Amino acid sequence: MIAGFSAGAAPPRAVFFDVDFTLIHPGPAFQGAGYRDFCARHGVAVDPDRFDEAVAGASVLLDRGGAYDPQVYIDYTRQIIEGMGGSGECVEIAAREIFAEWAMCHHFVLYEDVPDAIRALRASGARIGLISNAERCMVSFATHFALEGLVDIAITSVEHGYMKPHPSIFETALRRIGAERHEAVMVGDSLVHDIEGARRFGMRAVLVSRSGPRAGRPPDVPEISSLRELPPLLFAR
Repeated sequence: MIAGFSAGAAPPRAVFFDVDFTLIHPGPAFQGAGYRDFCARHGVAVDPDRFDEAVAGASVLLDRGGAYDPQVYIDYTRQIIEGMGGSGECVEIAAREIFAEWAMCHHFVLYEDVPDAIRALRASGARIGLISNAERCMVSFATHFALEGLVDIAITSVEHGYMKPHPSIFETALRRIGAERHEAVMVGDSLVHDIEGARRFGMRAVLVSRSGPRAGRPPDVPEISSLRELPPLLFAR
């Protein structure tokens, strides 16, 4: 039995991963000082010490689902800038530049547990997929982080047209990887996009909480703090 899953649950044929904050995390460019520097290029003054509070306040904007719309992320970034004290007509310009740079892999760092976890899952017979709402080339992603040959399929919202938690992006990912809903597990850090989106579509899910337990996690959803916990969770019997 898989802890948190129903008794008798079979090992998955496919394991899907979210990308941002599950496999990679932003470097200094997307922290408070980085936002300050982006904004300063456009004459917008912000307080980097207000960054965390501003991110928390803007995060509700990302809970929207439906058709992919880059303006959602631009509005989110703009609200962060304004939450840091930025104002004026150049805020929109700075927000658009930050959004464009988010797609660049060199601004991000791969969590050190990722390669070993994916290799262990593949060795157990699982196919690996990526499902991302970010506007990032997945071929460039795999190359930049030396994950070539470890990922079977990848799908992004900008390519697909709909964002997690919309069911069609999960349906398309399953069709491409050749698995049924009950044969797949979604692994991610977002309760709304990854966990509830997958569960509503009939998939199992595992929540990644690298900074500690999360409030609001459904009791039948396992929670892990490292991807190293994933292979034994899914395949140990």
